[in-house]
Amino acid sequence: MSKPTSSTPERFHLAIVGAGPRGTSTIERLASLVHKTQRLNTTLVISVFDTYRPGSGHVWDSEQSTNFWMNTPASFPTVAPERVTDEPGLSFMQFAQLSGDGATLSSSQREELEAVRPGSFPSRALYGRYLEHVYDRCAAVLEAHQDVQYTFYPALVQAIRPESTGYTLSYQLHGEVPEETLHVDAVVLALGHQESELNPQQRILDEQAEQAAATYIRPSIPLDVDYTRFKAGKPALFRGMGLNFFDAMAELTLGRGGEFREVNDEPGHRYEYVPSGREPELVAASRRGTPYWGKPVSESFIAPDITLSYLESEQLMQQVAEARTRNPLAALNFSRDIWPQLHRDILWAYYQQCAIDIAEQLPISATEFTGRVAEILDAEHHEGVQVWLATLRDFISGFPMIQWLDVPALAHPFAEIGFVSHEKYQQAVRDYLVHNAQSSARGSADPLGRAIMTMNAGRMLVKDLIARGLVEQQSRIEEIQGRFEPLVEGLSSGPPLERIEQLLALSRAGIMNFIGPDPVFDFDALAGTFSVSSPWVDTESYTATVLCEAMMPANRVLQNSSVLIHQLLEEKVARVFHWRNAEGEEIPGSGFDVLGEPYRLVDGDGLAHRGIFVLGLQLSSVQWGTAIAAQAGDVEAPAARTLFDAHLIVNEIARLSGLGLSPLTLSQSQQGVIPGAGAGPDYG
Repeated sequence: MSKPTSSTPERFHLAIVGAGPRGTSTIERLASLVHKTQRLNTTLVISVFDTYRPGSGHVWDSEQSTNFWMNTPASFPTVAPERVTDEPGLSFMQFAQLSGDGATLSSSQREELEAVRPGSFPSRALYGRYLEHVYDRCAAVLEAHQDVQYTFYPALVQAIRPESTGYTLSYQLHGEVPEETLHVDAVVLALGHQESELNPQQRILDEQAEQAAATYIRPSIPLDVDYTRFKAGKPALFRGMGLNFFDAMAELTLGRGGEFREVNDEPGHRYEYVPSGREPELVAASRRGTPYWGKPVSESFIAPDITLSYLESEQLMQQVAEARTRNPLAALNFSRDIWPQLHRDILWAYYQQCAIDIAEQLPISATEFTGRVAEILDAEHHEGVQVWLATLRDFISGFPMIQWLDVPALAHPFAEIGFVSHEKYQQAVRDYLVHNAQSSARGSADPLGRAIMTMNAGRMLVKDLIARGLVEQQSRIEEIQGRFEPLVEGLSSGPPLERIEQLLALSRAGIMNFIGPDPVFDFDALAGTFSVSSPWVDTESYTATVLCEAMMPANRVLQNSSVLIHQLLEEKVARVFHWRNAEGEEIPGSGFDVLGEPYRLVDGDGLAHRGIFVLGLQLSSVQWGTAIAAQAGDVEAPAARTLFDAHLIVNEIARLSGLGLSPLTLSQSQQGVIPGAGAGPDYG
């Protein structure tokens, strides 16, 4: 069943639902498409919908607390190709180097912007100001074009329904009750983070807390948390020690007048904390018992001297291509085809750097040592055989001055270790964090830091392989998301190193307490208190009247509580992606079912809409790491995937609308069209 666009060739109406980073990338690509062309063949009508300020949207609100930091260095993120001539777009680092490029900034924002360096971690509020600037500049280009009609609606889209020609959007303007409708020819869904229903355990805790007048804070975007509910001097429990936890930690200490006083330049001992007296007692728990690993110091997301020698994208794609000549459904298996090669790269990075670090302590020359390591890693074995790993471990055991790097064990640093007291565990975590600080301070010159950066480089390659549809679905769900993701996220998606130093200072000051691995949460209805304990630490439970889920709402369309997502699924305008396991069972995935590139929404009958495109987080069933921004620099690199997706959509809009423009290229140096960016299949 096709979903045809308007039969009127003089006018094409596009709706963009969501004006955060992904929607802004789409608007920037549209502006780049038309800004050098005086006349179009068609009047292009663009209607943009969001209940928040366009550009920054909700997550990147430019007015939020400056205690909430980005977790990627300033050199990394962008919503547009870096500016070459007079293009509308630019990267965040270009925005900083151009001192805001004419943007209206407050004095504090101007001061923060001037302090930005490639390896620094600015506040999310400042990045939000960058997003607003890109949006404003691109919207102005579109508004000024004589053949473009551009309108922003501060409105909530509540429904999208297919019609005989195009689609009808139902929306509600902010603060107004009557619902209005709009007929459009195509829709881009750039919905971003959505509120989510609680899982069964969370729902029970929420209900129990409400009945007992305790405070349960559900998974939320950090700026949505009401921090006044944390009382001075009272214990507060946190589940999760990822980025949301560090945001809360900063807001409840720095945000309450506390001070981190620099007392030392030795990593792991940089600060002492001077309390204001208004802080709560922070009690944090996570499955691994430790926070995310603080990022290695580097001016770039992955240091430029980090390379993958064993895990090669082109070789893997060729492997799949050859296999598909025999079996059209052939795909890569993570544990068989990907992890052994990435594991080699990680160990090579680690031991190569070890040899440099302790060359004088080795009983053989560093060259001989690394040569033998390379010989073992290069050895040919039958497909999937991991004999080389045992051989390498045996070789390394002959050098007591070098540790064996058990890579999978890095995900659970205290696994199967018992602690006889709370104090013993606190010291163990502090020792772990000091090691983190010492390692990360050296960046890629540290063996472990180099190994982690190599793993992160592998993550970006795996992300690209998944987006290309080259990985088995079951392997992706069970092996990549089930085992590899917790490992790589915990090591590569952590906070800036300064947050680890601050955490150490809080622990030494007695304001921060850590709960051991595999925490158990409970609620005492009579006392009205939450409790948490670890089976690996011999101590009494911690109790508090506040429990904060320090995590983002679940990114699952079946769990989202968005009015629009519910309508799309209930009326079969969309359906959830289902994957089939080895037993043949169909299991619902996390994102929408989509087809092709650009990603067209698939309806309840399994037919793709000609004019509804999906961008960003709701693509989680066909992509991995959908929350990661596009990387500035090489626009054709896998790390720029989200920008590439917006690019493909805009070229398809140009084709469907008959604008009379050549397909847009991502860079001025590029000749012709990026593969897949031109005319796609006709669904109508």
